[in-house]
Amino acid sequence: MNQFLEKKPLLEVRFLSTHFFTEEGVIRAVENVSFEIHPGEILSLVGESGCGKSVTGLSILRLIPSPPGRIINGDIQFDGMKLLELEEKEMERVRGNEISMIFQEPMTSLNPVFTIGNQIMEAILLHQGLHKIEARKRAIEMLDRVKIPFPEMRVDAYPHQLSGGMRQRAMIAMALSCQPKLLIADEPTTALDVTIQAEVLRLLREIQREMGMAVMLITHDLGVVTEIADRVAVMYAGRIVEYAPIETIFGQMRHPYTKGLLDSIPQLKERRRRLNTIPGQVPNPMNLPEGCKFHPRCYLMVEECKKEEPPLFRVNGDHFSRCIRWQECY
Repeated sequence: MNQFLEKKPLLEVRFLSTHFFTEEGVIRAVENVSFEIHPGEILSLVGESGCGKSVTGLSILRLIPSPPGRIINGDIQFDGMKLLELEEKEMERVRGNEISMIFQEPMTSLNPVFTIGNQIMEAILLHQGLHKIEARKRAIEMLDRVKIPFPEMRVDAYPHQLSGGMRQRAMIAMALSCQPKLLIADEPTTALDVTIQAEVLRLLREIQREMGMAVMLITHDLGVVTEIADRVAVMYAGRIVEYAPIETIFGQMRHPYTKGLLDSIPQLKERRRRLNTIPGQVPNPMNLPEGCKFHPRCYLMVEECKKEEPPLFRVNGDHFSRCIRWQECY
């Protein structure tokens, strides 16, 4: 039994569907997605670009641009609150305070005309009710906590004066300044070199353990997942296709798409092994295939796969697979 499953979930997402209504047609970005995150747990949403990972995170915070986007179905419960039923003012009290988000690109997420300190202080002043002097002190403490050198000086620096790695650390400091119960980290190591990526991941894990918060990590990189996650939800074409503890995903995957992702990871001990690729292309979200959405690219495909979309089958315990032939996938 997963140690986290003994606790009541902090976040429960049930049958979430988010669509975008455009002149060209309807983009079904997220379709009937369900998962949960327990206190102190790190759940990773994994999949190729465009599979619906980021839209899922934005849907939880109700930050989907409307129009053209709209959450058309589902239930999101967080710490006893039904987020989709809250008034906007109530939702504003949740954002940045109880649920924080780190966005993909620090340079586009940080305001270039305000200092790093002012941007961290903004959330503290809004949600924590501290005096400006106390808020500045907290901002310096947070910069120190994310291991930015000389935090008393960096607090007055502008984003362009920091390196990419420091900007990402500043984003983490900003997201954690109000000590949220849940952190949504959207591709937190994108555009960083490998060494800095590892440092940022170690930092995230270290602070997460210190604060005891839950994390939803959004990434396309399975290598990142091995470093930090407790459980993994693999997404494809807006759906979760496999959902399991981290050790199960890597040892006993039960979906052909997950297998394809794992086979494409370079292995140092097998330097001469040719990397496998998943054939075909990710389907157009406005023109998804009938039946299983992965069947045009799947080596296990049979006629039945073309006719009806499979449900999530329970493989065992808390391991689920959206494949009618999961027993043959290994």
